[in-house]
Amino acid sequence: MTITGNHHQKPLVVLIGPTAVGKSRIAIPLAQALKTEILTADSRQVYRGMDIGMDKPRLDERGGILHRLIDLVEPDQPFNVGEFRRLALNEIARLHQNGRVPLMVGGTGLYVRAIVRGLWEGPPADWDYRHRLAAVAERDGTEPLYRELAQIDPELAARLHPRDVIKIIRGLETYHVTGHRLSELHREHGFAEHPFSSLLIGLTRDRQALYRRVEARVDAQLAAGLVEETRRLLAQGYGRHLGSMKGLGYRQMSGYLAGEYSYEEAVRLLKRDTRHFAKRQYTWFRKEPGIVWVEMEEDESVDSTVSKLLSMVQDFLSQGIDRDGSQVQSAALMAGS
Repeated sequence: MTITGNHHQKPLVVLIGPTAVGKSRIAIPLAQALKTEILTADSRQVYRGMDIGMDKPRLDERGGILHRLIDLVEPDQPFNVGEFRRLALNEIARLHQNGRVPLMVGGTGLYVRAIVRGLWEGPPADWDYRHRLAAVAERDGTEPLYRELAQIDPELAARLHPRDVIKIIRGLETYHVTGHRLSELHREHGFAEHPFSSLLIGLTRDRQALYRRVEARVDAQLAAGLVEETRRLLAQGYGRHLGSMKGLGYRQMSGYLAGEYSYEEAVRLLKRDTRHFAKRQYTWFRKEPGIVWVEMEEDESVDSTVSKLLSMVQDFLSQGIDRDGSQVQSAALMAGS
């Protein structure tokens, strides 16, 4: 499927949903039908060498579809939403230039928002202050910093996981530098940019069915060698203090390898924490405007779901109407095979 015509606001298709809902299984045949590539919006999959825990599809599972915006940095290299946005916009522009419909797929809500609705860049980093807070987190854990953030910016703290050290430090740093709460600055920005005509499709399942899929995914990751991958990363010098190593899977398995609890407890924690992560993703996405939700039944085939989504995409392109309600030129968005 190609884009034809000249228009000011080019199309973007976004497929989002919580972890384990089945985005990759749907996205790959959808990308094949659209003759395009997958732009991954996942803050975990940017790290090289972290494959099983980050649940990257293997090369033999990708159906010949190029996956962009994964394996961008080493596990100890910094990466943020601003850098993601810069790289993603370049990929989107390239696909548009080549007459393709960009298909963005992922579960990191902030990454998707930065592309669809813009990004508040924020003040420059105060590295001395940031390093002091990082030292506190390394010595005492994130709890003291999270408590401080909850006092300064309770709205932001309520949206963050108490161990999300990067975002906690950024919230404290923003207040330190500007004297304003990050939640207030976000609200003032409004994230009201609309650089693309965007179709946002959200995949969802019955909550209990999703949790069964979470458990099955964890079992599959363990069978594929999650413990061994974690051991290798630790042996390579990637310590538990790194943001990448605090991700799901690596955090729990690192504790097991350090002798802090049994293997069975590590598995229990991983399944529990993954369920909680899915809940937080739902909470984020439910607040985002313009998402068209598609519920998948347990016995629904991949082909059936892909056919349904492809029809939505074709209608979107032929109608030329942004799901937020802004009109675009219909002729410019007509698609051909």
